[in-house]
Amino acid sequence: MSVSPPRFRPALWLPGGHAQTIWPRFILPPLPALARERIDTPDGDFIDLDWLPVREHQPLVMLLHGLEGSSESHYARALMGAVDARGWNGVVVHARGCSGEPNRLVRAYHSGDSAELDWLLPLVVPRMQGQPVHAVGVSLGGNVLCKWLGEHGHAASQWLRSAASVCAPVDLGAAGRALDQGFNRVYTQYFLRTMKPRALHKAALFPGVLDAAAIAASASIKAFDDAVTSQLHGFRDADDYWTRCSARPLLREVRVPLLLLQALNDPMVPDWSLATPQMLSSDVVPEYTAQGGHVGYVSGAPKGHLDWLPQRLLHFFEHGR
Repeated sequence: MSVSPPRFRPALWLPGGHAQTIWPRFILPPLPALARERIDTPDGDFIDLDWLPVREHQPLVMLLHGLEGSSESHYARALMGAVDARGWNGVVVHARGCSGEPNRLVRAYHSGDSAELDWLLPLVVPRMQGQPVHAVGVSLGGNVLCKWLGEHGHAASQWLRSAASVCAPVDLGAAGRALDQGFNRVYTQYFLRTMKPRALHKAALFPGVLDAAAIAASASIKAFDDAVTSQLHGFRDADDYWTRCSARPLLREVRVPLLLLQALNDPMVPDWSLATPQMLSSDVVPEYTAQGGHVGYVSGAPKGHLDWLPQRLLHFFEHGR
């Protein structure tokens, strides 16, 4: 007998996408016990992995966080807590410079950094000794994961049993422009409060690479990506970066079961920019919920709960639907 996936029932007292997006910061789940592992990258840098206690003969859930996220983000806490309660293995993969310590190289991380998975998965997956490995990408991490899956097609199944993307900006240009409009500027300033100091630090460490004045003047995501992201990672400008790194054109090439979870009232990802059924391979399961905000998915009362998203992801990994 098949088990139906859990249905999202939003907290009725949190109307609209902004409320669902913001409230999770006020109801942070407990931070599970995590052990940090530092891995040197092939180019002489490092990334940090935060692991739940390792259990033999159990699946692994890998989490790729969003912009300026970490293992302390609300969704990471909720997912790793649910994985731990299930008795599975879990790991949060920090992008370069996001684990609380600056990375060594001038480069940072970005929404199209799918090549990181090319060297990371062959290091991590064999440790599971044949147990299934599932990947979750949230927001920016979701675009990275979708892009990697599309680039590798059938070959991705060598490393991943299934995957899930949550509120990913698969059209980076649409999301980047949306963040610079109206109330969304609040989110932009929230991101820039950590992104700009980190970029100014790199500008001081690596003279001649970045324009410190342009960084300091950046008041929008586009301006920051023009001044920093594109310059550090080989793109002409923000538009070139957004165009070349968007995962949406690659979704028809995905050959691993992929849950594509999006909220239609996500203020950072316009609904018109989402992938249509014609853009998806038969291995992609789109689930576009009416409510949820940007990686919010708050349900219940009186304070709300963040348990639906982890339950939905684990159900997909167990049942494929």
